Amino acid sequence: MTALVLYEYPFNESIRTMLRLEHLFDRLGQLMERETALDHHFALVTIFEIMDVAARADLKSDLLKELERHKAQLNGYRGNPGVAEAVLDEVIGRIDRAFEGLNKLSGKAGHALNSNEWLMSIRSRISIPGGTCEFDLPAYYTWQQFLPVRRRNDLMQWTQSLMPLAEALQVLLGLLRDSGSPHKVAAVAGQFQQNLGAGRSFQLLRMRIDPSLGLVPEISGHRLMISIRMMRQDEEGRLRPAPQDVSFELTLCA
Repeated sequence: MTALVLYEYPFNESIRTMLRLEHLFDRLGQLMERETALDHHFALVTIFEIMDVAARADLKSDLLKELERHKAQLNGYRGNPGVAEAVLDEVIGRIDRAFEGLNKLSGKAGHALNSNEWLMSIRSRISIPGGTCEFDLPAYYTWQQFLPVRRRNDLMQWTQSLMPLAEALQVLLGLLRDSGSPHKVAAVAGQFQQNLGAGRSFQLLRMRIDPSLGLVPEISGHRLMISIRMMRQDEEGRLRPAPQDVSFELTLCA
């Protein structure tokens, strides 16, 4: 059976930022596990990208508030005969650990790295095309010649101050995704629309579609309505409407 491709669409700026950071942390984890100096170069690029996204002034406080909100919501289920207390305790424990780790973090995520002059010299040139050549940054070129295990240990040390943010994101996005139930829907003639109503505020749309269809979903939406239009790439890569009936899996997460 062909695995379905997952697309996610955030309904607000906070979730959009969280998904971007999750994407970057996933990339960072994959690059750090590899061996080549080129992979570790792009791991550093990713660290700097995470620092840029995490520099948003209210990000840390927003995540802490969301963790508190979820904890209060889950505590409301205590005593409910349909809820397993052990599972509830485990989830609340994860929230508490994420909250404590993020709350202990002084300043913004990655702030401690700003005092590392060597890293900042790389950061100042890494966005310049070819700016990290050996004649521009000989010390960085020397670091790239180290054994992979030495470079990986350095990367792990530099990312320590980012890990509380990564844990908080993992907990929050996991809770958000678990809040929705998937159901099968159909796009008639390549178009799908659904009114969301004012009773419940959704934060994330998730859809899974068969990749063998060769379709690209164009998703748009807000708190009252979502719209999905199926597109297909032509030979030059341009997206064109695909006016065919298509079934897919839809999940709305609050």
